[in-house]
Amino acid sequence: MSSALEGLKVLDFCWVIVGPVTTRFLADNGATVVRVESTAKLDYLRASAPFKDGQPGLNRSLFYNEVNTSKLSLGLNLQQPGARQVLIRLIERWQPDLLTESFGVGAMERRGMDYETVRQVKPDIVYFSSTQFGQNGPNAGYSGFGNVGAAVSGLNEITGWPNGEPVGAWGALPDMTNPPLAITAILAALDYRRRTGKGQQIDLAQSEGFLQFLAPAFLDLEANDRVATRQGNRDEVMCPHAVFPCAGDDRWIAIAVASDEDWHALSEVIAEDWVHDARFKSMTARKEHESEIEDLLARWTRGEDAFDLTRELQAVGIAAGVVNKPDDLIRDPQLCETFFETLDHPELGPILHAGQTFSMSETRAEMRRPPLLGEHNLEVLCGLAGYSEEEVIEMMAAGIIENP
Repeated sequence: MSSALEGLKVLDFCWVIVGPVTTRFLADNGATVVRVESTAKLDYLRASAPFKDGQPGLNRSLFYNEVNTSKLSLGLNLQQPGARQVLIRLIERWQPDLLTESFGVGAMERRGMDYETVRQVKPDIVYFSSTQFGQNGPNAGYSGFGNVGAAVSGLNEITGWPNGEPVGAWGALPDMTNPPLAITAILAALDYRRRTGKGQQIDLAQSEGFLQFLAPAFLDLEANDRVATRQGNRDEVMCPHAVFPCAGDDRWIAIAVASDEDWHALSEVIAEDWVHDARFKSMTARKEHESEIEDLLARWTRGEDAFDLTRELQAVGIAAGVVNKPDDLIRDPQLCETFFETLDHPELGPILHAGQTFSMSETRAEMRRPPLLGEHNLEVLCGLAGYSEEEVIEMMAAGIIENP
């Protein structure tokens, strides 16, 4: 077996980010993932910038292509009456192990593709749903993107400056933290099915999933009756713990000092009298004078190159790192060697993609280029569902199958 999930069959209705990132992991690791999509209800990412060379197009979104590698695309208009029959036949003939969807609550039921219906066709199906607030409960009817989930979870309240308004993290952070939870649940369900022969439904409420990453704040409230709020880049324990300006245009370095030993190592690098001030001799004392330390340290880092200083601090065991710009990342020698991979796209040419963030001892990921919309219609419908080419052409003429 060259890939960990070779032989796994996935019928994928996910769109935007959380679901596609989840199924991308499955596809990159050998699963056959048939992505169902349509121009009638276009995936937002296919219409989202940045586009290659700044030219919009169904297949030109770099964001879409990044999260949909290694998949097959079936262009199927779910709003057409005949679409359900196509899906049922595909499930009957192909026998997928997993169905994934991330539409709003009730969307799959309205199309006759909810869990209870699908399990009548494939009793041991593992059925994964991902929505903002889950399939039931008082908030189930509300939809939203990851930035909504971040705000509801409480992240925005604790992100920002103490004297300013809540700002939240840049982008939809839950969209990046939920896929590992989803993948873990899916693999556990598949393993359960392997052992018992029973399928199940997985309901990922994205807001609830993201709450797990704020567990220390909730525990602090429960145990100490202390409500977390904004403190900029500072940490409850470490000091200094912030980003500091460096030489050059908008260059910054993050530095975190976790112990007295770290402070001593930092003082050896700085080699200025102020680091030996008695007021800074212990972590408790440094926390009491944190603003002054930050000002003095910023004054010193302004004359330093961020990359050189990072290497110097890391060499003596201090947690430090350049605040990278996007073009820094694609030139980083470590990432270029171990992480990034170039895939040749038929419309866009060579495109750089992020790879897998870990390696496995016995198998490896094999990332393949993302699909054009409807590119694999014949492969899926004829090869997996058993239709003839003539039948597919008839369904295209009827608007059921799309090949833009």
